[in-house]
Amino acid sequence: MDRFSQVFNEVPLAEVHDLAARRAEEGWRYVQILAVNTEEGIDLVYSYMKDGLLENDTVAAVGADDAVPSITDLFLEAFVCENEIHDLYGVAIENIAIDFGGMFYQLAEKAPMTVVSPEQLAAREKAKKIAAAKAAKEAAAQKEQAAPAAPATVAGPTEEEIQAKIAGLDPEKAAKVRAALEAKAKKAAAAAGKGE
Repeated sequence: MDRFSQVFNEVPLAEVHDLAARRAEEGWRYVQILAVNTEEGIDLVYSYMKDGLLENDTVAAVGADDAVPSITDLFLEAFVCENEIHDLYGVAIENIAIDFGGMFYQLAEKAPMTVVSPEQLAAREKAKKIAAAKAAKEAAAQKEQAAPAAPATVAGPTEEEIQAKIAGLDPEKAAKVRAALEAKAKKAAAAAGKGE
């Protein structure tokens, strides 16, 4: 074959070993296992080659509690990648033929490739707060739509609405915004009481 081609397949974790066994039986060559740290967990990409075709089997979002079966009983050379992924990413790989027991690398900290930078942590927290604010806003809108039409009464913002507005603010500014919103609600309630 003159040309090489590459294919990516999504594979459930439970099928990793069976797929490796099938590939070994069919004469595929093991190439590597690649780990990628994602928001959902660790993605593992198992690569095999045969007749110029590189097949990449991707297992998405492997969690800290997931047990990954070793393929070293089929492809002994995978012990290098499996030990590396265990040490650098903290992935629990079971029954590695040559298992270094977490000592493949001498590391200062456990699973360093999963460490989140302060910037990444701030971005994740901001995204969570934005999502919470959006959910609170949607819940308030649904509540407003579900409420029967009643005479207009002025009510202050709910606790959820206040939390949505102050999400992401530093504590001092959040306290000021909260006080302003509560004062505004009291003033509106007093004005509504006079108008009746």
